[in-house]
Amino acid sequence: MDLEFKPLSDHFGAEVLGVDLSQPIDDETFSAIEKAYAKYGVLVFRDQTLTEPDFINFTKRFGELHIYPLAEYAHKTYPEILVLSNIVDDEGNAIGLNDGGSTWHTDNSYTKVPPRGTFLYSLEVPIDDSGNALGDTVFSSVTAAYDDLPEATKTLLQGRTTTHSYEGKHTLRMKIGKYKRKPMTKEILDKLPPVEHPVIRVHPQSGRKCIYVIAGECKGISGMPDDEAETLLDDLAERCHRPEYVYAHQWRKGDVVFWDNCVVQHSATQNYDLPLRRLLWRTTIKGSIPAAN
Repeated sequence: MDLEFKPLSDHFGAEVLGVDLSQPIDDETFSAIEKAYAKYGVLVFRDQTLTEPDFINFTKRFGELHIYPLAEYAHKTYPEILVLSNIVDDEGNAIGLNDGGSTWHTDNSYTKVPPRGTFLYSLEVPIDDSGNALGDTVFSSVTAAYDDLPEATKTLLQGRTTTHSYEGKHTLRMKIGKYKRKPMTKEILDKLPPVEHPVIRVHPQSGRKCIYVIAGECKGISGMPDDEAETLLDDLAERCHRPEYVYAHQWRKGDVVFWDNCVVQHSATQNYDLPLRRLLWRTTIKGSIPAAN
C-alpha cells in the first residue's frame, strides 16, 4: 500500500492516506502504521467500510483486547465492541453509552491497568441543517503540556501519585453532563475501587513524560497537604487543555480514529440531540500499569 501520513496539528495527530482497513494489511504496511501511532499519538483513517470482525481484527493487530468493565452497552453479538450512541430503541432505552467522553479524560484511568489505545469507528454522524457535522472529539497533548511545565513543578511532582476514581468521574458527569446518569451502585463501586497512579507518567515505549491528571477524577497528591494538592491538580488539569495543545476532530461517516491514552486526553462535544443521530463502535487494547518518572 502507498501510505502517506498528513500531520493534523503542531504536537500530535496524523491522517493516514492510502489504506483500506477492510482488506488484509501486510506486515510492512502495518509496521509503518504502528510506528506512526507511536510518533503521532492519534491516527485518522477516512472513508472506511468495516464489519464488526474487520474492526476487531484491525484493533487486535496492536495488542490484546481490553473489555470495557461496564458491559451494559456492549455490542450484543461482539462484546469486544462498546456501542456509543444517543439513539434509543422503541421502548425509549438507549442502545449505547450516550455520555461517553463528555468531560476531559483518558480512558479507564480509574483502573489499575488502563488501556493502551482506544479505537472509534463512525457509523452515523449528526449533521445540522447547514450540512455541518456535529459531535467533534477534541484531543489535547499531555506530553506537550508536561514539556511546558516550570522546572520547579516537574521536580516537585517527581515520583508522586494521585488517586483516580470512577466514582469521581461519575459524580462529575452527573453534575455537568448533558445526559442523566444512573446512580452509582454498590456493585459498581466494589468492581471499580479507587487506584493510585503517578501524577507524571512515563510512556512505556517512547519514554516521554505525560501529565496523568483528570479533572474531577483525581484527588490528593502523595506527600502534600490536601489544599495544596487540590490547587495543583486543578492547575495541571487546566494546563492540559490549553488551545495550543488541542486538535478537534470533525467526524465523517466511515472514520476510524485511534489514540494513545498516555499521550493525549480527549472530550466529546455533545452539541446535538435527536432526531440527529450519532453511532460509533469502540474497541480498546490492553496497556500496562502506569510507570512513574
